[in-house]
Amino acid sequence: MATIADIGLSAAINILTAFAFFVAFAILRLQPFNDRVYFPKWYLKGVRSSPTSSGTVVTKFINLNFRSYLRFLEWMPAALKMPESELIDHAGLDSGVYLRIYLIGLKIFVPIAIAAFAVLVPVNWTNDTLEKSSIVYSDIDKLSISNIKIGSQRFWAHILMAYAFSFWTCRVLLKEYEIVASMRLHFLATEKRRPDQFTVIVRNVPPDPDESISELVEHFFLVNHRDNYLTHQVVYDTNKLAKLVNEKKQMQNWLDYYQLKYERNPLKRPSGKTGFLGLFGKKVDAIDFYMSEIEKLSKKEAAECERIKNTPKSIMPAAFVSFRTRWGAAICAQTQQTRDPTMWLTDRAPEPRDIYWNNLAIPFVSLTVRRLIVAVAFFFLTFFFMIPILFVQSLANIEGIEKALPFLKKVLEVPVIKSFIQGFLPGIALKIFLVFLPTILMLMSKFEGFISLSALERRAAGKYYIFILVNVFLGSIITGAAFEQLNTFIHQSATEIPRTVGTAIPMKATFFITYIMLDGWAGIAGEILRLKPLIVYHLKNFFLVKTEKDRDEAMDPGSIGFDSNEPQIQLYFLLGLVYAVVTPFLLPFVIVFFGLAYVVYRHQIINVYNQEYESAAAFWPAVHGRIITALVIAQLLLFGLLSTKAAAQSTPFLVVLIALPVFTFSFHRYCKNRYEPAFVKCPLQEAMMADTLEQAREPNFDLKGYLLNAYIHPMFKAGEDDDTFSIDDDREFDTVLVPTKRQSRKNTPVPSKHNGSSSPSLNDTIQEHQFFMN
Repeated sequence: MATIADIGLSAAINILTAFAFFVAFAILRLQPFNDRVYFPKWYLKGVRSSPTSSGTVVTKFINLNFRSYLRFLEWMPAALKMPESELIDHAGLDSGVYLRIYLIGLKIFVPIAIAAFAVLVPVNWTNDTLEKSSIVYSDIDKLSISNIKIGSQRFWAHILMAYAFSFWTCRVLLKEYEIVASMRLHFLATEKRRPDQFTVIVRNVPPDPDESISELVEHFFLVNHRDNYLTHQVVYDTNKLAKLVNEKKQMQNWLDYYQLKYERNPLKRPSGKTGFLGLFGKKVDAIDFYMSEIEKLSKKEAAECERIKNTPKSIMPAAFVSFRTRWGAAICAQTQQTRDPTMWLTDRAPEPRDIYWNNLAIPFVSLTVRRLIVAVAFFFLTFFFMIPILFVQSLANIEGIEKALPFLKKVLEVPVIKSFIQGFLPGIALKIFLVFLPTILMLMSKFEGFISLSALERRAAGKYYIFILVNVFLGSIITGAAFEQLNTFIHQSATEIPRTVGTAIPMKATFFITYIMLDGWAGIAGEILRLKPLIVYHLKNFFLVKTEKDRDEAMDPGSIGFDSNEPQIQLYFLLGLVYAVVTPFLLPFVIVFFGLAYVVYRHQIINVYNQEYESAAAFWPAVHGRIITALVIAQLLLFGLLSTKAAAQSTPFLVVLIALPVFTFSFHRYCKNRYEPAFVKCPLQEAMMADTLEQAREPNFDLKGYLLNAYIHPMFKAGEDDDTFSIDDDREFDTVLVPTKRQSRKNTPVPSKHNGSSSPSLNDTIQEHQFFMN
């Protein structure tokens, strides 16, 4: 059991580590040769140039202004100066709303901590229950609910504070949901024109023997959305083309390098070898070799484009369909297209930057099977990860191990070793085990077939949160209880075990405190140092960078990493809400995390991160739902804990306490019904207003030209073959008669594969038109 001395040692190590990171960052960020690492966002915006391009040889690499080193923390107030509205214009709504998650943590836990230390800490401290028991404990546990004897009237204070904390949390969440929903609607209403505002993605297009996918999509929407349909772009399987384009890009990079080398020294033609890494093989003229290789790849690329165009199997049963108005796109995306709800499935298209193109080629029918496979794999991953969690907990509970393995007692009782193992090692061991987890979960989400980067990150974040909840939180409590109370379990009757487990829940606070300091203090400080991107950039710059284009690509700004960062934030919400009533001593550590993380990530969003996409805060309902889940878990755990300690005297209040989860769930349903539609649907009134304003301001804008190639696959754009794959037809279809290649069903020699979901044939359309005319 970690003592206050162990916590103090851990705090000292992590505070010194964090301070060292901040000092290192303050020095490294001032050096000209690191400028692209610590301010890449401004380079991408084109408002910052490299300081290494001018000055003396020394000043190109080292900052000699020693006064600037004295202001090594000036980045903190600078990060807080930019107003939220300006930050959203600078970095996007996703980034602005992401920062509000940290602010919510401060809004929730600062008042809760003040109330808990004013009421609950004195109530807990003024007892001697643990001193008279045989349970292993520390001084920190004397500040927790564990120090109150069974059946005490003092539990009334904890129950009342549980109500107060729950109502305060719900109040903050309600206000924030309202603010974020309003921010989203305002952002969408005032945002500049984007292709996704006019476009839907259509999936599960049924096959037809008479028409190609492209013709079928055009025919269907001309018939069923004749006043709004504008153009469409079918989805191609371009995996082979992507390999050719990437290979050609690498060859072009080498060609640029050798051409620059030749320009610097025209008297000597550069040469190289054709083998592995240019170390083996035939010696050739480098410029001629790469020019010939690029020419070969260009021919292969053109042939592959032609094959894709002329091979029906290369066209997937999906398409991006664009409309004349936002209103028309909203109507199509939010309605069922046919009587068969499994065909012609429509949804709002992601913005072009947000599309994960590799998954567009996955057949729609295989998605269910893929997601079932991932669900089974995720279950086993979560289950088997309990083994390293058990190992981590063995490090965190030396007293329990000493009783089970007494021959290790002499080694483990050395003060420095004991403090280091219990106060620092468990947290860092758990952190190491979790390093590769986000990558694994992202690969699982990609296998499931989601078609947008934002959806992939939200899905991976959901898995990561479940994993952390089961393994890091519940797993630590369960395995920790077994180790801490091993001797008690052996020598007590079975009826006493629930009480022992109930007591062990608050006793795990010391482990979580050490984890918060490692991950939430030193970890956040390490985030701003960007040690990995710094090393990678300089390695690339030294060994791989050949051109200025290479240097720009080596400058990796990264992004927020919602799939890994947000679930970790939720762990702090969970710990704070669970232990607010049980062990209030943990709350200041959580508050320090939220405050420090808010400042650090604000700096990173302003100067570093370049968000790959803009989802207009579509992730917010998931954030709200996970905080609500943490609140319900805290209430249920408190109920379970008090049921083992409060006995009959508090039974009436235990009945009242069980009403808290019911209230919280009802509150969640209210927020979901009231605000969530703003995140999943487009209000038709807003769409009509935007269309009306745009038509008044730009009545002659060529919308079709703007949308024509918006959803062309990047591989086609890289191959400069946009026109080959675009639907460029200037016909206007203002009549109900729609051209089609489909024959009448009565005269078609091959039975049509269409069912009731098909669009009508030309003859059917004519007959229907004549009927209404008569």
